[in-house]
Amino acid sequence: MIITRRHALASLVAATMFAGPAYSAETIRVGLPTKTYWPTTIAETAVRQKLFEKEGIKAELTVYRSGAETFEGMAAGAADIILDPPSLVSAGRKKGVMSRIVANAAMGNFGWQLMVPTKSTLEVKDLNGKKVGITATGSGSDLLALWTIQDKKIDFTRVPVGGGGLVPNLLAGNVDAAVVYSPLSFQVAKSGEAKTILDYATAVPPNLAAGWIVLDKFADAKPEVVQKALNALYGALQFMRANRDVTVKLIADLYEMPPEIAAMEYENTIMKLETDGNMGAANVPAAVQLSLDLAKLGGLKDIMPVEDVISAKFKPVPTKP
Repeated sequence: MIITRRHALASLVAATMFAGPAYSAETIRVGLPTKTYWPTTIAETAVRQKLFEKEGIKAELTVYRSGAETFEGMAAGAADIILDPPSLVSAGRKKGVMSRIVANAAMGNFGWQLMVPTKSTLEVKDLNGKKVGITATGSGSDLLALWTIQDKKIDFTRVPVGGGGLVPNLLAGNVDAAVVYSPLSFQVAKSGEAKTILDYATAVPPNLAAGWIVLDKFADAKPEVVQKALNALYGALQFMRANRDVTVKLIADLYEMPPEIAAMEYENTIMKLETDGNMGAANVPAAVQLSLDLAKLGGLKDIMPVEDVISAKFKPVPTKP
């Protein structure tokens, strides 16, 4: 079941009014950065294939409007495990939000594209002084926008519009360009409404772009729940990779898009995600450091050491359907 941000806030208020245990041993609250995005597909697959149930836990999915809002939800106690970039963990620890990445999810910005309306004559170099849509300040789209400013030596205004507002604001002309995630990027390109002027999957060096994150206190208090949740999520990914037709149909149904766009998402995003999530792998520290360096290039200050951002305490054992 997906819960809207409004309902999530209502639940948080209720939890504050009626004092009780901070975390439930039976329920894992999964925070997702936005609806039309691959973490939602994974979590929905885990629910539909009853993988959380097979691990002996329940899952409550909450969809937020951006990665930054998702991180805030976790910090406020409204989510137990979320999907976000290392930069938010680093910035959060500086502000007293003690969390770590416990599973590697993606080693690249797959499907992320800087887009303009099809009739636009703008190229990347022409965005100087223009407006570029992002989901929210501090989100993955914001970091890619900041990286673009630094790497291309231009300057533009970043306009937060929420995940659901990227394409509508781009097509309405409220922004000149937008940092769009897949499968929305594939959808508007296929429809002919927008075109790509920069593909972040190839433009940005390979790095740990996103991982599953939990608060230190939750990992310490409920390690078995974290382990079971990761098992279910990576079991879902393995199921998706082994069942193309089922997954393509789910993507098409969830996000109300044509099957051919869902197939593009499957091939260009789902099949490129990390399959074991192992934060203890030899290549992980360098990939995290590169991600933090890119964030620093984009404007993030006070980067934390890699060892303070990650935890190798958990290694997903994918749940079988």
